[in-house]
Amino acid sequence: MDLRSRIRDHWNGMSPAAQSVCRVLAEISPERLLYMSAVELGAETRTSNATVIRTLQGLGYSGLADLKSSVAGPFTSEIAPVERARRRIEWTGGDPQDVWEKVTAEAAERIELLRRAFSLDHYEAAIRILLAAREVTAFGFGASFVVAEHLALKLRRIGRRARPVHSSGFRLADDLLGIGRDDAVVVFAPGRLPVDVKVLLDRARTVGAASILVSDELVKRLDDSVSVALYAPNTPTGLTGEPLTSMVLADALAQGVAASNGSDALETSHTLTTVRQQLGF
Repeated sequence: MDLRSRIRDHWNGMSPAAQSVCRVLAEISPERLLYMSAVELGAETRTSNATVIRTLQGLGYSGLADLKSSVAGPFTSEIAPVERARRRIEWTGGDPQDVWEKVTAEAAERIELLRRAFSLDHYEAAIRILLAAREVTAFGFGASFVVAEHLALKLRRIGRRARPVHSSGFRLADDLLGIGRDDAVVVFAPGRLPVDVKVLLDRARTVGAASILVSDELVKRLDDSVSVALYAPNTPTGLTGEPLTSMVLADALAQGVAASNGSDALETSHTLTTVRQQLGF
């Protein structure tokens, strides 16, 4: 409904090519739209992928990934995971070339949306928090734990104290005891607010620790509850991994810390190389 409303508001000022794109967008089902690339939409509208993107930007979206994100809510909440998996398999088909094109196209769309939504102020604030922290606790919900572990590893390799939290539920309480007022927590939670994440953020506020949230749907919801919120576009299709954009942000954070404290990063790198050589590597 939001998409159709935007089309009505902009229709008279559109070019014939943009109107062709909008006719298809207004009629296509949300489920089908989620799996289509800009190239496929361009072919269906007899225009081009560039025309599709320009049309979407004219409607107020940053790109195709932004539009998909806006229509994804009902799809993910009303359709069972097994049904989404079936539709995903049907849509990608059995042609390896087609699968490859769809997966890489979605990955590129998500990273482009990440670039467009990037806030330099929030990024710089997150780097300052990591630089000032006595220790960084990185937590990732579900599949995002791999990103938390990756960030903690990279921070340690540039001379910062960091630990990933593996636990959840009852065992998580023990790990939360180690968070102090001079610390920082980085939470990777794309789209849900489980009790583990809520308690972790509450604990950080209670002890006075800084907090960085990396998320999609939770950014607006928790923006006032954390020190800094960084937007990492997610996808409901399952074609690309949930942690894709979070991993890019984790790398950017670690590299930003290294660039801001080059001497410690170089010294730690030298020490790491020496220890590896002693181990025979």
